[in-house]
Amino acid sequence: MAKLRDKTALVTGASKGIGAGIAKELAASGAAVAVNYAIDRNAAGSVVNVITNANGRATAAQADLLKRDDGTSTAEQLAPSSRTTPPPPSPEGSHD
Repeated sequence: MAKLRDKTALVTGASKGIGAGIAKELAASGAAVAVNYAIDRNAAGSVVNVITNANGRATAAQADLLKRDDGTSTAEQLAPSSRTTPPPPSPEGSHD
């Protein structure tokens, strides 16, 4: 379980289906998990409950990630002390 102990994962679409499964697996591996949902707060809460009832760490994070401001706000709330400036974009035509 300690494999991801010092890591935090933001799992998009984690309130249902594949996203919920990924969130549960990451939590079982020790990560703190932000269960992202756009609309269904109850479904996200259920996933958080499953994780925390198994002694994992999880929180629900509402954001419609198709809206830039929602994604930026969510990232800032989850990791305010770990923000870094993103690297500059690669020159056009570069395949890094």
